[in-house]
Parts: sequence; structure tokens; C-alpha cells
Amino acid sequence: MKKAIITVLGKDTVGIIAKVCTYLAEHSINILDISQTIVQEYFNMMMIVDMSKTDAPFDVVVDDLAKLGEGIGVMIKCQREDIFDMMHRI
Repeated sequence: MKKAIITVLGKDTVGIIAKVCTYLAEHSINILDISQTIVQEYFNMMMIVDMSKTDAPFDVVVDDLAKLGEGIGVMIKCQREDIFDMMHRI
């Protein structure tokens, strides 16, 4: 299983979760775990996803999600789980 961590941060608006989840479903990326909160008007979501069945290269998914975020006014980052773990191990 190839896992990745997706984070979404920004001002809360209608449809953020729907748009991100639609993109993932269209690319056969399965959501394993999801957590989201809204603090005052700020939206924060973290997802752990399984990318083992997607046909899209990882770099394309990263770029597509970043562009999707720009379009809806949030910042979307996608990192491989092993890289995410290494960065947060310290």
C-alpha cells in the first residue's frame, strides 16, 4: 500500500471537502482516515490516503491538488507518508 498525507488549510467555504474527495475518487485514491476542524472561520483537514490503485503519477496528483486548492482558496499539500514521517520525527 502506498500511503500519502494530504493537508488542506484556509478560509472555510462551502464545498472544500466535496471537491477534494471528488478529485480523489476520480483518480482511484482511497481515503483511509480523515479529520477536519474549523476554528473560527479557518478550515483544517488532514487525510491519510491509499494511492496504490491510482493511475496518476504522484507528482501529477501533487500538482493537481495544489491547483485545485488555488481554485477554491485553500492550500492543499500532498506528501508521501514516509517523507511526512521523517519530517515530523524530530
